[in-house]
Amino acid sequence: MPSGWLHSTTHRLDIYNEGLAKTEFTNTLEALYKANNFSLKALEKLPTAYDYIRLGHPLSCFLEWSIAKTYNLDSKNVIGFSSKTMPLLAILRQNALEKKSTQIVYTHEQPNLKHLEVLKQVYGYTFSLKRLNTPEVIESFDGSTIFISENKDVTTLDFHKNIDFHVTIYKSLGSVLLVNGDHNKSYISHIQHVRRRESIAMTPANCLVALQKLLHISVKKTTTTLEANKAAVLSSIKTITDTNTRPLVGSSGLSIQYAIMMGLVEHAMQNHMGKAIKFVVPPNCYGGTNDQARRVAAAIDCVEVVDLPVDGDNDMVQSIDTVLAKIAQQDAIAYIIAEIPTNPRVEVPDLEALKKVLSASRKTSSGEKAIDPVFILDQTFCPNLHFLSDGATLSGVKAIAYASGSKFPSGGLCTAGYCIANKKGDVFTSKIALHLELCDNEATDLQYDILAKQLPSMNQRIKDAYKNTREFVNFIEKVLPQAKINFVSQALANQGFTPSVFSLDLPTKGNTAQEKETYKRALNHKLIKAMITQIPDQSKYCVSYGQLKGCYWTIPATSTQGTTKEGDKDYIARVSVSPQINLALHKKVFLDFVQSI
Repeated sequence: MPSGWLHSTTHRLDIYNEGLAKTEFTNTLEALYKANNFSLKALEKLPTAYDYIRLGHPLSCFLEWSIAKTYNLDSKNVIGFSSKTMPLLAILRQNALEKKSTQIVYTHEQPNLKHLEVLKQVYGYTFSLKRLNTPEVIESFDGSTIFISENKDVTTLDFHKNIDFHVTIYKSLGSVLLVNGDHNKSYISHIQHVRRRESIAMTPANCLVALQKLLHISVKKTTTTLEANKAAVLSSIKTITDTNTRPLVGSSGLSIQYAIMMGLVEHAMQNHMGKAIKFVVPPNCYGGTNDQARRVAAAIDCVEVVDLPVDGDNDMVQSIDTVLAKIAQQDAIAYIIAEIPTNPRVEVPDLEALKKVLSASRKTSSGEKAIDPVFILDQTFCPNLHFLSDGATLSGVKAIAYASGSKFPSGGLCTAGYCIANKKGDVFTSKIALHLELCDNEATDLQYDILAKQLPSMNQRIKDAYKNTREFVNFIEKVLPQAKINFVSQALANQGFTPSVFSLDLPTKGNTAQEKETYKRALNHKLIKAMITQIPDQSKYCVSYGQLKGCYWTIPATSTQGTTKEGDKDYIARVSVSPQINLALHKKVFLDFVQSI
């Protein structure tokens, strides 16, 4: 097994074909299997399975393929989750959209489905629970039948023709969902999308344990220090954010964001009954945020997404002011999700003006006081900044900040993400925690272990990475002054905004706008190819940020903005620099590239 299968959290995009995600990996793996070729060299050359590890990775594909072989299924029909409840929620979501009935059948104890009323009232999911002595007596049902079993043995499954979906829960590993029958194949992509946006795949470490169990290899038991690790992580988050409220840690940044969104939806339903809920989201922001918000709106009648233009010619503060005035007139509830700095243009709004606009009192069309907005800050680019502490920019408004843990918090070693509210926003924390538990999306034991080790050094790594980034940006400005670089000004850096990512709009040629765009896009690929081929041990074509070493390159339009509307995509190069990097070599290769154009 290549070591990267267990330890990498970012996948190479130069050997990734999105249209063949997972299938290209498993088809090539099957060819190796038939040829009895299991050499390290051959396995290392397998194509990238998924663009993000939280969606899937080599070991999850390998596990799913192995289980599929055991039951004579297509490997697409086997989907592993880190969560024990999300496979069930994925089916319930699709059936709610299709107005289709669902029965959940179990043979032993009732599945650990806490908060059943919340599932029905907030998510809008309907289902019936049925206990039977054996799956053999399951009768045909006009709708979907989900059979849930808890099992320690990965291969012992009770499959039956009247079962549409078989969810097997493995106490310390996650769950595996089997999709049965051609008539249920349409569910596969929808279930995959839930795993992509609202949860994560079974983690590499847990997939390895599952594979060892599958092969009856004794699993080495590790001593757990979960409680100590968890206490250390929560303490570090409070220190880093300069707050004293309760932090929450999820299996990924999107897992925590989903808990935030659903927690706020439930709070609004209970405290502002009948009022419309508006999630205000930049249309070109990180694709996961944008897509997840629209998916929540699609599934819940009272929720709608409102676009918030923040980049380029648009000013975030002005846009927020305009949008909030309109939402206030409608007597609706505004939940604003925004990144500071923005991604990928790395822009920072006027913070005093932002504070003023968010704190302003507004009136409804009938002259009543409008409900105050909630500001949800994606702080992934600058998690070291104090936005929430007393006297800080967001201290006067209800605010929640969150960060993707696969970036600076873990140094790229795991996907876990976290969130924390300021004093005014702490009113939502218990609801967010409830939905994190309902989705079983809390960070795993290993993720807590990694964060406990990495968080204490985060702020120093941020400083070191910024220093390298500033030096690289200054060099590019010198050797290629025609390029447009999106990065923070020195004045912003002095305020504490020290990201280590910048975007590069390369100079172009051509007589028409189309010719210029085509030339620029080709130039992006030429630059990235030069970097990853000439510095393969450091430069990678990957979506990452905050990694411990090296330099990662990507084109947002074809990676992080995958589900963003075409007109809002950014066909520019995004560069992420780390604390440890051979900057002299990167400068040399970049200079060679400049001279070649």
